[in-house]
Amino acid sequence: MNNQNLFKKALPYLVAIISFVIISFIFMNPILEGKQLSQHDIKVYKGVSKEIKDHRAETGEEALWTNSMFGGMPAYQISTKYPNNWIKHIHQILQLGLPRPVNFLFLYFIGFFILLLILRVDPWLALIGSFAFAFSSYFIIIIQAGHNTKALALAYMAPLLGSIILTYRGKYLLGGILTALFAALEISVNHLQITYYLLLFLIIVGVFILIDHIKRNELPQFFKATAVLIIAAILAVMPNITNLLVTSEYSAQSMRGKSELVKDGNIQTSGLDKDYATQWSYGIGESWSLLIPNVKGGGSGALAANKKAMELMEPQMRQVVSQNRISSYWGDQPIMSGPTYAGAIIIFLFVLGLFYVKGWMKWALLTGTIFSLTLAWGKNFMPLTSFFLDYFPLYNKFRAVSMILILAELTIPILAILAVKEIILKPRIIQEKQKQFFIAFGATGGLLLIFYILPTVFFSFLSQMEIDAFGDNPRAAELVANIEMARISIFKADVMRSFIFILLIASALYVYSLEKINKTIFLAIFAVLLLADMFTINRRYINDSHFERSRKIDTPYVASTADKAILADKSLDYRVLNLGNPFNDGATSYFHKSIGGYHSAKLGRYQDLIDLRLQKEVNDIISTLQSAGGFTEVNKALQNVPTLNMLNTKYIIYNPQAQPIPNPYANGNAWFVEHIEWADNANEEIDKLASINTKTTAIIDKRYQSKIGDYKSSSFAGNTIKLLNYKPNHLVYESNSTTEQLTIFSEIYYDKGWNAYIDGELSPHFRANYTLRALIIPAGKHKVEFKFLPESYYTGEKIALVGSILLILAFLAIIGKEIKYCKTKKEE
Repeated sequence: MNNQNLFKKALPYLVAIISFVIISFIFMNPILEGKQLSQHDIKVYKGVSKEIKDHRAETGEEALWTNSMFGGMPAYQISTKYPNNWIKHIHQILQLGLPRPVNFLFLYFIGFFILLLILRVDPWLALIGSFAFAFSSYFIIIIQAGHNTKALALAYMAPLLGSIILTYRGKYLLGGILTALFAALEISVNHLQITYYLLLFLIIVGVFILIDHIKRNELPQFFKATAVLIIAAILAVMPNITNLLVTSEYSAQSMRGKSELVKDGNIQTSGLDKDYATQWSYGIGESWSLLIPNVKGGGSGALAANKKAMELMEPQMRQVVSQNRISSYWGDQPIMSGPTYAGAIIIFLFVLGLFYVKGWMKWALLTGTIFSLTLAWGKNFMPLTSFFLDYFPLYNKFRAVSMILILAELTIPILAILAVKEIILKPRIIQEKQKQFFIAFGATGGLLLIFYILPTVFFSFLSQMEIDAFGDNPRAAELVANIEMARISIFKADVMRSFIFILLIASALYVYSLEKINKTIFLAIFAVLLLADMFTINRRYINDSHFERSRKIDTPYVASTADKAILADKSLDYRVLNLGNPFNDGATSYFHKSIGGYHSAKLGRYQDLIDLRLQKEVNDIISTLQSAGGFTEVNKALQNVPTLNMLNTKYIIYNPQAQPIPNPYANGNAWFVEHIEWADNANEEIDKLASINTKTTAIIDKRYQSKIGDYKSSSFAGNTIKLLNYKPNHLVYESNSTTEQLTIFSEIYYDKGWNAYIDGELSPHFRANYTLRALIIPAGKHKVEFKFLPESYYTGEKIALVGSILLILAFLAIIGKEIKYCKTKKEE
């Protein structure tokens, strides 16, 4: 009997886990055919991380640095393992061994399910409610794009929130250890932007919990729970300390840190410039995508691909639209993979929850939603955005402010499911608060009908860029009219779709309130409608066409003719410039050490070099080639690219299927210089690069005068320095000179780990030419080495080991105590 009762109690939880696995596989069903999801950013990641992974496979050690892109940069935010962070093993266990990307969906499901259970939601309703969170469209879109760490960080948001609520509810030990565990998991998956945004929301939640405790005269309990959570935070941080230390150290010198260049004060912050940080800002009108997926057309595809919409155009206009690649997206963000759609059903229930749900939770969720939405507007709501960028700690370290909408995608389904919980507990609430029910319906379904009837009154169907391009040109009027007609049809189709779903769920709720159907039937209807809404929308963003054979995914790049020719050069270390979008390219790094690459947090000084020197030199080479320049013209162009030459750019790819252009003017791995030009500041240092011969002259910041001392330049004729051995984290040179020499190395300067040694003795090195390393080498024959040995990594790993042991022991002890308590309670 006891076993039967136990099974009965466990049944909904077992069904939930099995359902989550089955639905995840159904949605990602090509996985069952041995295919893999094609993810752009994962393909690029495989390119830029290849040198790091090759080094790991060959030596068993972490390189911590790679020269495969942007001249060289720390590997921390590319591919670095932290062996003493044991939380990764718990992360693997929670995924049940499911293949990628099935595991992402499963973690979405199970994480939100845990949160709803903590909120005392019926497990059957919690199962259904998990569909709403997991199938929020942005969460699916990022999986297709390959933002895997972001997906994992999103998955752990809900259980972390639930654990904190549990702690404040008085379950100090259980809530505290679950908070420590899920916070550790949240940090370990390494998407700090998502974690940061979650922290902002947790502050909001904390304020409302504090107010609630004050009202109930329970401040001692609040402070006790807060103290527990502080300890939990320490336990969560300790296993992750290595990554946090090295990332913090690197961030200050990355493009996320404050630039030393003096720029426009209106856009400069202590982190990213405002125009860059707000480049992806959600439009105010675009925010209706939470309710209407194609309010701005969805993703940035071709309008011509929508056959139904194209049929409405005049025949001659169809060709014009196709030839001019008119986009199906008419919002004002640079490019979009798809909208942030929370679900028409869920939005209706969210509004209903504002009337039916009581307590601090409702106000915290509403505040979080508004907070998320207004900050996502970015440059479209600049007073608030500027305040956060200028004054709120760390906010300016992150780009794409529209990403903060992930908070709304968390808060909206929570309140929506809490509304259903209230209705299930008290079906007559709809009859008792009928006015509020119809207000909620009118505010969503009614508004949709108005949008359907009068679309142009409320929305524009041209992007601002299109408005500026077309202007008042009467010759473009017919084209504009046809484009608007097609887009209005796309818009209205999704408006009516959302209205129908709201009408159906509202009808089901009303019938349930009249007790015409029971709870089981209602939940079944709710589940079917919710899946019909969310599952089908997300099929727009992940479907069979996005999967490919494993062989193709596992080998992301195939060497071109140019690549093969360059690979024949067995020189130890040189760089390659690919003229095809070099600074957003992972393919070149897969085969070579690239001048460019693909990373959103490259070193700040290298980004300055791209903006002020490299981009111009690249454009000059392209212009020469496009003007059908012969050997003489190309040769002259290569003489006049001092920055590329100091970066030892030995080959240039202009056509992958042709032979590369060799650059005989590359400076080499290291060279002696005869002259020094001092720079008073960063602006002067980078400006002077345009006017010097980098082979004979070095630009050095005056701050390094003490390291150089009374060095006097001398002739370097006949003196030599050559690279003997190359590893990404260890370079060995042999220097032979008759006099002391100022030596420039074609390696990126980064003082948080790189050490220079002359004949095994640590020697001070410094920065030259804005980004490179420089060293004074005495006369004679010497072994010169550079080793990357960041103290933050090695110290962090020692702390992480202690933290991992403490967290796991605390977890086992507290869970053991809870199990023992439950057994004792049953026996009583």
